[in-house]
Amino acid sequence: MNEIVQALAAALRARSWQLCTAESCTGGLISGACTDLAGSSDWFDRGFVTYSNQAKSDLLAIPMALIDQHGAVSEPVARAMAEGALARSRAQVSIAVTGVAGPGGGSAEKPVGTVWFGWCVNGETTSECKRFDGDRAAIRAATVEHALRCLLALVSTSQSTE
Repeated sequence: MNEIVQALAAALRARSWQLCTAESCTGGLISGACTDLAGSSDWFDRGFVTYSNQAKSDLLAIPMALIDQHGAVSEPVARAMAEGALARSRAQVSIAVTGVAGPGGGSAEKPVGTVWFGWCVNGETTSECKRFDGDRAAIRAATVEHALRCLLALVSTSQSTE
């Protein structure tokens, strides 16, 4: 994991960009992975832990109607989290994750291990759904790694508009 964070840090520094996060199912683990690296204040702006639906609404301005319509674990909410975090920070890049880490809380449509990701990079929002196997810790660890690995790929292929 440290290698991914180091590469992401270098890519963000090269563009003079900062990162913010909006995390639900990971509860701050992505922010923690980033700030474990010394010097992360150069490229990490802030993290929002929005575990409850009310926190998503209060901190990221996600309409409760959007959450009610699609559910907290959904593409529209993941995208809104990524965009909301970016709008409430000084960062140019964001990661958002919302999912069902288990062991309970799953459903037929959204089984345990379902995670929606949102990334905003250079004005473009992308999203993806993944399903991870394992226990709660394994699902959360896989979510952190996937979120950071994909952000690194997005940043590495993006050109700064500044």
